[in-house]
Amino acid sequence: MIFKLKSIRDVLALNSRLKIIQPFLRQDCVLCNAASGAHMLCPACYAGLPRIVNACPRCAAPSDGQVCGACLTHPPAFDRTFAALDYTFPVDKLIQTLKYRHQLALAHLLGELMTVAVRAQPRPDSILPMPLHPARLRERGFNQAHEIAKIIAKKLCLVLVPAIATRAVNTPPQAALPLDARRENVKGAFACNSDIQDRHIALVDDVMTSGATLNELTKTLKQAGAREISIWVVARATAHR
Repeated sequence: MIFKLKSIRDVLALNSRLKIIQPFLRQDCVLCNAASGAHMLCPACYAGLPRIVNACPRCAAPSDGQVCGACLTHPPAFDRTFAALDYTFPVDKLIQTLKYRHQLALAHLLGELMTVAVRAQPRPDSILPMPLHPARLRERGFNQAHEIAKIIAKKLCLVLVPAIATRAVNTPPQAALPLDARRENVKGAFACNSDIQDRHIALVDDVMTSGATLNELTKTLKQAGAREISIWVVARATAHR
């Protein structure tokens, strides 16, 4: 069957239809094409995912399990970070395919991986996906962090609160900037006009590199009264600081 897709709306509609029928179809692993039954990854590829161990509990950078020197010297605004996977092959390709090729079924896969990974983490009052600026959202057609967070919220019975914060400034993509310019790029980029007094909020995103964007959003939320902020990311780019 050949689908002629004319717009982002057509892509989203097709993804929705495929999501409905997918559980009833025999699947092949999205990484190696081996039979994977009702799952998107075969057992071998699932077991081989680059999971993070011995990370800094504050920023999830490589460490011996203790708070790293960078966090001791310049403590981030957020209280803890949990990253399920290392941002290396094949995780980087899965995330890039989701974001730039509109394969929304991968959001379900990444959301399920995150759900398993964060079950033992301190339970927040609610979870907030990293906001996209409206112009970026129109361009992409969806917010990958929101799609992943929806799966986590549903499976862990957590309250999803995407509207409590907005991205008020359409900043250039962080990936295009050197690390030392990223903090300045996102300064003042977020707004929060909601009542979040004394709440513990988990921020959900796909990738954490320098942490500058998540740190800036954390500052905004804490200024609005949040008591505690946990960072939940699918992947941590451990080769960058």
